[in-house]
Amino acid sequence: MTPSISTTTTTASQPPIPPTAIPSDILQTLPTFASVFRFKDIVKSLEVNFSEFMRTNQSPEAVSNIPGIVHQYMHQEITEAVREAVKSQVKAQVIRILPRIEESVNAHLEAEILTRSSHSSRTSYAVAADLSEMELKKILINKMEGNKSIQRSNEQRNLYKALVEAYEADKTILDSYRESAILKRRREDNDDQEGPSTGSDRGSKR
Repeated sequence: MTPSISTTTTTASQPPIPPTAIPSDILQTLPTFASVFRFKDIVKSLEVNFSEFMRTNQSPEAVSNIPGIVHQYMHQEITEAVREAVKSQVKAQVIRILPRIEESVNAHLEAEILTRSSHSSRTSYAVAADLSEMELKKILINKMEGNKSIQRSNEQRNLYKALVEAYEADKTILDSYRESAILKRRREDNDDQEGPSTGSDRGSKR
């Protein structure tokens, strides 16, 4: 028998890939469990310090006032806007109802003129009646003085005195009315004279 020759084939094996080297500074920055717990402690410490700051410092009070200041500013701005809107609405309404107002005022003035005219007529009638009464008192006073009846009794003297006082009072009132009537007539005459002159002045200016 022919011995068999076994051929051993050696396969060239590739060398192993060495592990990638990680720089030491990167390794140092990677968080560890200890650093994570330390961060939580830092956060808690910051919270405690902030609470203490808020409790002891005055600036949180100013910060807390900011919403009120903003609200007040917004309220003022809104109020001003509403006020301007109301002004515009009122102006538009006045322009629309102004003719009605003028018509009502003119009607009121006409009624007032009629009332004053009627009152003036009644006043003139009352003055005429007072004049007649004064004339009667004056006639009676003259008769009492002429026949000397005031010397006969106290009653006649008291009556005479009362008539004289009443006559003097009426005379004072009528004198005052006469003066006011004269002043009123002069004022009306002046107005009548100024009216045409004013019109002529306006015409000359044109």
